[in-house]
Amino acid sequence: MFLVTGATGGIGRRVVRLLRQQEQSVRAFVRLTSRYSELEHRGAEIFIGDLHQARDIEKANQGVQYIISTHGSGGDALSLDYRANIELIDQAKANKVEHFVFVSVLGVDRGYEDAPVFKAKHAVERYLVDSGLNYTILRPSGLASNLLPLAEQFRETGLYLLIGDSKNRSSIVSTDDLARIIVDSVKVPEARNQILPVGGPEILLREDIPRIFGQIFNKQPLVINPPVFVIDGLRNVVGLLNPQTQKALGTYRTLLSNEFFCKKEEIANLERIFNFPLETLESFLRRYLAV
Repeated sequence: MFLVTGATGGIGRRVVRLLRQQEQSVRAFVRLTSRYSELEHRGAEIFIGDLHQARDIEKANQGVQYIISTHGSGGDALSLDYRANIELIDQAKANKVEHFVFVSVLGVDRGYEDAPVFKAKHAVERYLVDSGLNYTILRPSGLASNLLPLAEQFRETGLYLLIGDSKNRSSIVSTDDLARIIVDSVKVPEARNQILPVGGPEILLREDIPRIFGQIFNKQPLVINPPVFVIDGLRNVVGLLNPQTQKALGTYRTLLSNEFFCKKEEIANLERIFNFPLETLESFLRRYLAV
């Protein structure tokens, strides 16, 4: 039995689909307010709970052999990115879980003090490594699926908002490839007890993204490129009303201000370990946009 947290998210939903295609037993940890009918239709066991509640995490772990943690924080990094994962790891130890797959983020080890999500995930990584469990920690760069709404907007308007340095590099990974790597991590020996950066096969400049959109839709992009300090002004205003959102914007600013890409040798190693070629961003977008 696999337990998948964040099962209705962009990563988790794909992980559940793959596991069910392989006829694996899956328990999908979902919120009551989330849309989980597709997972239920595919034959996943639905566990309705709250990752803020240790008792729900304890119940969800009963009879589980593998845990895949894909959930995000929704701005509550301390409770969800940190505490919920620590509780999952503790329950995994108590129940002698065979393998724990944790989806972290590229760059967590760089010490970004203004990014609560990065700090929380790095602390969880260290806790998992020291837990004695078999683990795989995956550090993806940007997710291709996150660009789909922007691509649809571009299709309609030809506009692209690019905040900050247009020359910053990224290696955006196909979310389908990431899901496949997650699922295969429990059975590929070379993925056991490893921390692996995960990116796409290309190192892209941020300005390449609207160019790719333009190629897909045969449209000249109109790029709006404000400096990153506009986020600082927004944070100061928001902080007067909602300190938690102000902290979340710190993570967003970190993502905008820095480069997140995998080295070519890291991608080559990933393709060797999991034995399949990684998909380019343009290929992913064309598949989902039916272009």
